[in-house]
Amino acid sequence: MKKSRGQSEQALHEQVENEQSGKKRRASLLRHPVFGRTFTAYSLAVFGDWFDAIAIQVLIGYRWQASPLEIALVPVCMAVPGLLFGAAAGAAADRWDKLKLMRVCDLLTALATIAILFVPNIVWLLPLLTVRAALGVFNVPAQQALTRRVVSEERLLDATSLNGLVGQLSRIAGPLMGAAVLALLSPQACIAVNAVVRLFSYVILRTVPKDAISQQGIEETQTVFAEKKRTRAMLREGWVFVRRTPILRNLMLFALLGMLAIQTIDFQFVSLFRHIAPDHETAIGWLLASSGAAAAAIAAANMRFERLRHAGWAIKLGGSYALLGLSILVIGLLPVGAPIYSLLITGLLLGMGNGLFMITFNHALQQETPPELTGRVFGIQSTVFGGVMIAAPPLGGLLVQQWGPGEVFAIVGLLVFMLGLTGLLFGRKLWPVSSSLESDEDARIA
Repeated sequence: MKKSRGQSEQALHEQVENEQSGKKRRASLLRHPVFGRTFTAYSLAVFGDWFDAIAIQVLIGYRWQASPLEIALVPVCMAVPGLLFGAAAGAAADRWDKLKLMRVCDLLTALATIAILFVPNIVWLLPLLTVRAALGVFNVPAQQALTRRVVSEERLLDATSLNGLVGQLSRIAGPLMGAAVLALLSPQACIAVNAVVRLFSYVILRTVPKDAISQQGIEETQTVFAEKKRTRAMLREGWVFVRRTPILRNLMLFALLGMLAIQTIDFQFVSLFRHIAPDHETAIGWLLASSGAAAAAIAAANMRFERLRHAGWAIKLGGSYALLGLSILVIGLLPVGAPIYSLLITGLLLGMGNGLFMITFNHALQQETPPELTGRVFGIQSTVFGGVMIAAPPLGGLLVQQWGPGEVFAIVGLLVFMLGLTGLLFGRKLWPVSSSLESDEDARIA
């Protein structure tokens, strides 16, 4: 009895020490000369994008009264660059100066956003969204590769969680403040905010000390690529690595199946809300803000609680799709004139699923990929998801025009929910190595 009590006290003491050390690691990450500043720049950029997202949806759906099929063309234009350049962008992130690549993307994105302020209709909007999306395709792998290079292995999950946390916090502040600006001014005012913060992001990236990056091994990476491998050969290496790594391959396939369903309705929220709340342009902002709050809470909990940090991927990935499917199903069943509290509750479910999936999936890709291949693997992910974004939204637009948004949302939600249950039941077979490792860690903590 005494021995058991002593073991329990020791386990509790170890857990407290782990939590305290985790806080210190996260604090030191923000003081890191490279990650701290790139994290700040990323935070500003994401915040601006959420201003931008709601403004563009309101502009298209409410002000221009675009049809569901026309609305579906927006994500297609944003996805084409990912399909065409995703893998090449990953190779560029592995081969070129990552920081310079991020700076160029920020500056050009700001200029493209300024140009969007002057478009008169959706015909002019689509090409500019395509250009801006192409810049984002090159920016994300560069950011992921730089994080993977400058952050140590034991702090990689903390870095991923911090990126996820600020992304989800932006989903709270962005829609709420964007809705307020939208009520007082115009969608163009929200778009202007994105342009300004992108310029600030560029300025912050200019302050990152070059010597701090070189000390983390960037020069070594540049030396490796001084052999001037052909880009095609580099891309082939990335595809071969994914194909021959069962865990990565299963992660990609599982995510792909969910995205195929979700992307059919992802940009049709405005079509649904024109039916649910025809006289309230900002209603969709409440849903997005609630979703962002829940996703931010999940990201924070992932950093704070060891049990959640080390839960198996079967629980996290399967559970995330189950929550996403349930929330989409409920959204499709909301009646006309649904009260605000119903939007908030549904948004909480949506955000919990989204936050859990994005943090777990991105960390899984980073953990299972060597540093020298990180850019290419994330570029491949961008290419695959870009293909989904081209095929799924037009199909969703046609289905919504034919059957109505509520019916399509309900069917998609049910399909995603069933996929989540499949992940919960069979996830340990899909991701056996990581699942067993995480189970051992979980047992140690318990």
